Amino acid sequence: MSRFLPFFLFTFSLSLVANPEPVKEVIISGNDAMQFDIKNFQAKPGESIRLTLKNIGSIPKIAMGHNWVLLKKGADAISFGQKVLASGGSATNPLPKSLLGDVLAHTKLLGPGESESISFTAPTIAGEYEYVCTFPGHFAMMRGSMEVK
Repeated sequence: MSRFLPFFLFTFSLSLVANPEPVKEVIISGNDAMQFDIKNFQAKPGESIRLTLKNIGSIPKIAMGHNWVLLKKGADAISFGQKVLASGGSATNPLPKSLLGDVLAHTKLLGPGESESISFTAPTIAGEYEYVCTFPGHFAMMRGSMEVK
């Protein structure tokens, strides 16, 4: 009977490890009226998040592409959008690499009917973190916030 005890202990220890933290699912749509359907959502400090962005519009990507960019704490979406333009941001390069230091997470640029899911961990510091679409000119209307508390 003792030869079964190690198998039992191994099986029991695996079950303790196999229960990962739950993942918060967030789905945000962007449309041809330059609006995100979700203007804010909440997360717990350190929470795992799976965010899906969907472009539900019909205008071609070169004229109405959308992305989702989560900024570091204290970064302002309007100011960041202006920095994107000043750094050469365009319809084909909506998030210049030189600005990634202000970014916590982001999707690629999506055309009509496209979607992308990304995974990231919410910051451990409570507060408001703004998000924005950085396609040229969209930052004026397409923004929101993630509140960590």
